[in-house]
Amino acid sequence: MDEKRIGPIRQEVLSGIPDLAQFEKLKPHLSAFDDLPLGTEDYIEAARIYNACRSRGVQGSHVDFLICAASLRHNAPVFTTDQDFRLYASHINLSLYEPG
Repeated sequence: MDEKRIGPIRQEVLSGIPDLAQFEKLKPHLSAFDDLPLGTEDYIEAARIYNACRSRGVQGSHVDFLICAASLRHNAPVFTTDQDFRLYASHINLSLYEPG
């Protein structure tokens, strides 16, 4: 199976690494994953999700909601330890990967 991810996930992972040496060490490992294409519908869905969550008092980043939109379109669970995604999933039909 070809492992895929979207560019915003690559951005999220690398954004959490302030140490340049660690950043450079991880960067080539992420190149093993191809990026799924994102289209206009993903950005529109991300905005819809943002609005739906915001109307319920749930805030998140635009990147998070783009990840949610792509996950929904590709019917792919989000593999994360970020608790924000659990909160999003309680308001939208988002599937989270559960190891086991």
